[in-house]
Amino acid sequence: MKNYIKILGLSLSAIMLIGVLSFTYKAQNNSIINGAWKFQNGPVEQVLVINDGYFMHTTFDKSKKQLIATRGGAYKFANSQLEATIEFSPNFKEEIGQTKKYSFSTNKDRLASDINGKKEIWTMLDNGKGPMVGTWRSSGRMVDGKVVLSPPRARKTFKLVTGSRFQWAAINAETKEFFGTGGGSYTYADGKYTETLDFFTKDSTRVGASLTFDGKIEGDLWHHSGLSSQGAKMYEIWKMEPKQ
Repeated sequence: MKNYIKILGLSLSAIMLIGVLSFTYKAQNNSIINGAWKFQNGPVEQVLVINDGYFMHTTFDKSKKQLIATRGGAYKFANSQLEATIEFSPNFKEEIGQTKKYSFSTNKDRLASDINGKKEIWTMLDNGKGPMVGTWRSSGRMVDGKVVLSPPRARKTFKLVTGSRFQWAAINAETKEFFGTGGGSYTYADGKYTETLDFFTKDSTRVGASLTFDGKIEGDLWHHSGLSSQGAKMYEIWKMEPKQ
């Protein structure tokens, strides 16, 4: 088994150079990877959020309020292989649309990876359970007291929410355009949804700030209202994406 992992790590070395994760899988429960995982080296943090067919992987430095790299997209899991289709990767646009395969292993609240030949242990931040968990697409607004939904388009803003973490990204996978992202931790209680920013491309000075919104789930729709980061009134409707 050790020799297999060593050979696998060498064969994926080119991919590792761009920071894509490699995993070795042993567990039988596919949903065991759902949730949020963190690896930290000094002030630089990496957070991987995964939810039933979608993932986002981001590297950032909160102390400098700097986003270093981010990527994400859809994945499928079968036969001990995670097949990830990259939908956005502003640092390496050439990998958008590519499908990459990884194997991985978990042990309770730890995830073991091999990056550039270095074995690293990720810590679980949450197990992907909670009332807000899902992959949500910005799909409409409240207009004159009525929900007005827009049809899906190539340009989209979607938000991946785990048990304690969130990240949104605005992208166009067809044109490989990236318009921005933001993410961090959140809490939800008594109809109040509060986000605390760890990274934010639109305005890095907002890193560390918290924003509170009114939030409620009705079927597969998330009603999200309050004041934006610029102080403007908003009432957004997010629709849950189907599981992959």
